[in-house]
Amino acid sequence: MLKPYNELRKIDVLPYCEERETKNERGKTVKVPYLNWAKCKDLLHENGAEVVYFEPLVNDNGSTLFMTDIPFTDSKGNHNRCFEVRVKIVIDDLEFIQNYPLLNGMYVVREDTVNQLRLSNAQARAFVKGVAIRTGLGFGLWISNDETTKTENEENLYSHSILKIRERLNQTITKKLDEGKSLDVIAKATGLQEGEDVREIVRYCNKIYSFEELLNKI
Repeated sequence: MLKPYNELRKIDVLPYCEERETKNERGKTVKVPYLNWAKCKDLLHENGAEVVYFEPLVNDNGSTLFMTDIPFTDSKGNHNRCFEVRVKIVIDDLEFIQNYPLLNGMYVVREDTVNQLRLSNAQARAFVKGVAIRTGLGFGLWISNDETTKTENEENLYSHSILKIRERLNQTITKKLDEGKSLDVIAKATGLQEGEDVREIVRYCNKIYSFEELLNKI
């Protein structure tokens, strides 16, 4: 019999994970761990499960690709749809359906980029996520690496903070100064006249922040 949720939740699956590349909200390529569906199945058997399998569901047209009936238009005027897959998961007496969207990092999945490999990957991830939700095995991976809960910050203006920008500027300037570069050198390299102009730009971050605060109170 499969072990209870609390026990499976405590299993560290990171030693069994592989890494894949994706893009974070800033468009930077990062590596994230993922649990291969076959290893996930093995771990379930090792922890008491007798029967473990998943199978893709098909829509009314006989395809394993599910999509919205009405396309949407993105910020660039392109027409797209939301795509997802659905799988039936069976673990002994437990049977349920798990859906999972087709993902392309922080970018929209265009219809002309949908292929069997992308569908297969999404179906495998649906299985692993469904197992994590229902049994606890591998659940920790989804706490910090769930791409389906991340938003594209370029579309969410309120996710940007002028004070964070100021902090990054100060950190970068400090780093350059520690490397032996003067403010005057930094100014000339960035198209400014003198070192005081660098300080003024940082001060402007405070002015912009204060202006927005007052503007919102009108």
